[in-house]
Amino acid sequence: MLNTFRRSFVPAAWLGWQVESNWTDPFVFFVFSILKPIASVLILVFMYHAVSRTGSNSPIYSYIYIGNAFYIYVGAVMSGGSYSILDDRERYRTLKYIYIAPVSIPVYLFGRAVARFITGTVAVAITLVAGVVFFKVPINPVTADWPMLLAAMALGVLCLTFMGITLGAWTLTLRVEPWFVGEAVAAALYLFSGAIFPITILPKFLQPIGFILPITYWLELIRRALLGTGAAAFPTLAGFGDGQLFGILGGITVAFGLIAAFAYRYFDRVARDNGMIDSQNNF
Repeated sequence: MLNTFRRSFVPAAWLGWQVESNWTDPFVFFVFSILKPIASVLILVFMYHAVSRTGSNSPIYSYIYIGNAFYIYVGAVMSGGSYSILDDRERYRTLKYIYIAPVSIPVYLFGRAVARFITGTVAVAITLVAGVVFFKVPINPVTADWPMLLAAMALGVLCLTFMGITLGAWTLTLRVEPWFVGEAVAAALYLFSGAIFPITILPKFLQPIGFILPITYWLELIRRALLGTGAAAFPTLAGFGDGQLFGILGGITVAFGLIAAFAYRYFDRVARDNGMIDSQNNF
């Protein structure tokens, strides 16, 4: 197992970082890493002030801001599995060589997700700092529940990684315009996970989708860790204690781990049977 980790995870994480950061010189990459999350959060802030009469002093404002900030991880980590497969198969045409190398593909995808996690962390950190300094988001590093935050982050990112492996395995079997899959799934989950509005606003027949998503409980734990009592702005999950939220998130994470294992074995077999490991569609 240690040899598999050394051969698969470590090189994949290093490769992923090179792909994510080595496309330009360090200065341009640094500027891009700052401007992209700032521009995204400015859109949210301006939209909120345009439609809200409560202003930035409302707890709903910080609730929305934190949800939007940490949702960056969803696009970075979960969609990373799909993009990693497509980069290696379509852009660089190296996936067939990775398949015949002595590596574990699921562990390789996990390693690739780490690089996107790092770049996502930079974006989240910049967004949070900008929120505290410029946009009056009441995050106090002294009163924040850091153990709860770190535990929620570890469990949530692990679940997002399992979802990314599932998505990446499915991408193996797609021939026509597969590049939209990662962004499409991330956008759909953005609607149902309560990132910027409570699930109870959705039509009743759509609300169960939000309650089965791990992101819903993960974002709730993140908000409680950073805002404390201010996290009561949206009462959707107010009836759940912290332990209950961790239990639900842990159970869903285990379920997605099993789904990822079965999905990879199934889609890998389909891709092999149909000769799709080294197919190119868009390049």
